[in-house]
Amino acid sequence: MRNLWKLFAFGAVFVILYFVSVDQNLFYLFGESPGLEDLENPRNNLPSEIYTADGVLVGRYFRENRDLVPFDSIAPVMVKALVATEDERFYEHQGIDPISVLAAVKDNLKGESRGASTLTQQLAKNLYKTRTKNTKGILGHVPLVSTVVAKTKEWNTSIKLEQRYTKDEILGMYLNTVDFGSNAFGIKVASKTFFSTTPDKLKPEEAAMLVGVLKAPTTYNPRFNPKNAITRRNVVLQQMARNKVITPAQADSLSQLPIDLKYHVEQHLDGVPAYYRQAVNDFVRNWAEERELDIYADGLKIYLTIDSRMQRLAEEALREKMKTLQARFENQLRGKNPWVDDQNKEIPGFIENAIKRTGVYASLKNKYGEDTAAINEALNTPKKMTVFSWKEPKEMTMSSMDSLRYYKKFLRAGMMTMDPFTGHIKAWVGGIDYDNFKFDHVKQARRQPGSTFKPFVYAAAIDGGYSPCDRIPDRRVTIKYVENGKPMEWTPHNASYSISGSNMTLRHAMGRSINTVTAQLTEAIGWDTVRDFARRMGITSPLQAVPSIGLGSSDVSIYEMVNSYSTFVNNGFLNKPMLVMRIEDRNGNVVEQFNPQQKRVISEETAFLMVHMLKGTMEEPGGTSQALWEYDLWKKGNQVAGKTGTTSNHSDGWYMGVTKDLVTGVWVGGEDRSIHFRTSATGEGSKTALPIFGRFMEKVYREPSLGVKLGAFPKPKTKISKTYNCVTPAPPRRRVVIDTIAVDDLLDKLNDSITSQF
Repeated sequence: MRNLWKLFAFGAVFVILYFVSVDQNLFYLFGESPGLEDLENPRNNLPSEIYTADGVLVGRYFRENRDLVPFDSIAPVMVKALVATEDERFYEHQGIDPISVLAAVKDNLKGESRGASTLTQQLAKNLYKTRTKNTKGILGHVPLVSTVVAKTKEWNTSIKLEQRYTKDEILGMYLNTVDFGSNAFGIKVASKTFFSTTPDKLKPEEAAMLVGVLKAPTTYNPRFNPKNAITRRNVVLQQMARNKVITPAQADSLSQLPIDLKYHVEQHLDGVPAYYRQAVNDFVRNWAEERELDIYADGLKIYLTIDSRMQRLAEEALREKMKTLQARFENQLRGKNPWVDDQNKEIPGFIENAIKRTGVYASLKNKYGEDTAAINEALNTPKKMTVFSWKEPKEMTMSSMDSLRYYKKFLRAGMMTMDPFTGHIKAWVGGIDYDNFKFDHVKQARRQPGSTFKPFVYAAAIDGGYSPCDRIPDRRVTIKYVENGKPMEWTPHNASYSISGSNMTLRHAMGRSINTVTAQLTEAIGWDTVRDFARRMGITSPLQAVPSIGLGSSDVSIYEMVNSYSTFVNNGFLNKPMLVMRIEDRNGNVVEQFNPQQKRVISEETAFLMVHMLKGTMEEPGGTSQALWEYDLWKKGNQVAGKTGTTSNHSDGWYMGVTKDLVTGVWVGGEDRSIHFRTSATGEGSKTALPIFGRFMEKVYREPSLGVKLGAFPKPKTKISKTYNCVTPAPPRRRVVIDTIAVDDLLDKLNDSITSQF
């Protein structure tokens, strides 16, 4: 008997020493176990979330889609169903269930597979990853021994969890940790994924299905294996009845029900479809990488400068006006293809060449190689597809060639709004429909800005000594210069193709967008000066220092133009545009606050005078912004400044709008420069881009929650040494409303009538 007690004592000491050795990773044999800090502050992989400035969730980054929920927000029936099925003696054991262990040993000796893990043990394994490469010691690489060591760690950790947490806290952690499949980690995401509900509203049959899925998330997935899911759910219902969670009659009744699935898997980066997301992604990834943070697991809260209300209004305004513009564009085409050369003749082989730049063609090229016949056959094979239209998505049967031809006919647009004083981007609309047109026309695209580039010429001149009241005649001019070692000549013409001969003030010339005056001014101050000044004001795209630079001959982005124009309103300070305002950790602590970064690039006087010059497009007779009088913007002494822009053949229409609070840039055009309006009456920036700005500002002023109020630009805070009050006299303005689509129809009918007579 004494020997038996000695053997027992020796065995007990051995077991205790073994458990302690595993826990302390003696001689690095067993690998790391969770420490006290890990146990008291368990760390789940949490998605990072993206919020707008006004607190609206618009996207997430995740590997494991998880959203934690308090225990008291989980339906009691879900908790009871879990315990009844997975761990009947959960409230009786202290992390290890000896009865289950003995039963498992007995069954395994008989050759029957059976597990004995308690919910606490499963939590330990899921929460602390006790079986990963990082937790393996030397013995972790020995077959069978590694399994015993891993199991020992789970037991150790389970006992510690039971000592530190209540049973309800353990159940809450388990339900927030476990994988339900379908990229749903935790009960909150699972409830949403499978039933479009919340954990507190789960019904008994829904709870039973979710508990059933835990046994094997793929095998019992109700979306892909509905029969298996129903069978497993009914097993759980019987377990619930056996443990008196529900009655046997309820179990039988619920077992007859089909699974009422409302299945939606939230994808990585799921959220509001928006063009600004790529710019946000690039910024956040780079920021996190520099700080060795993981945006897919660290549960960061990323707050944008975008205001969801202003973003919505911008999208609405652009959509409303682009729908009208598209109708006008198609009315002008009268069934013809829009891709034309400088003589308005259709470009042969346009679609055939364009298809070669698509992903579809690249895929077919990989598949068929040089077999052009097979490629062409595939490209011209009709198939059913859903395509974009301004009314609603349309079901159509068309080939890839037909689809490209269809989509090329749509006008495109981009729009950005920024707070000029902080650099906060408030709205970013990169196109007409994100689902169908992914290319971003705010920052990704660069197009010729036309006359919206002229303010850089005038700003450089004013900064160099000119005043808004200085005069230059509107006269025909030919400028001789040297480009790449060759003598060149350039003769600009005005948009009207007429020369007035008038000796104009600079303000009047810019207000009416007179090209000949801008060209003379560019020559006087030097096109190198204009290029350097534009760079100073935030234009980063390549600029060619040639006489036509002032008329917008070099491609730029909306993003750059809005930032540069903001300098005028911001008293000469250039901001760095901001999309991210601050980033918090999972506990709400601010990791980094992004403050405005600005530097003075022009004097306060020059900035004030340029706002005064831009107001000239509204106030000077014949000013190019005067179509804005048709919008509800003129109350309480409100002032709006801006500049239109139109490029050759009306390929690009621009409007840069400036108020005391916001700077907005709008561009409208075809995907290709050969796709454009045919006449200035329909294709000028004042007819295409300006109406979007006008409608947007109407909406902004009518939204009191935004805090953007009507009012005049502030008076200068510095002494203005130059003469600037020299508005050209004009006859009284008469308000006329024109239905441009009706005018287009009338002109087309007149053209047809005239043509039929010859």
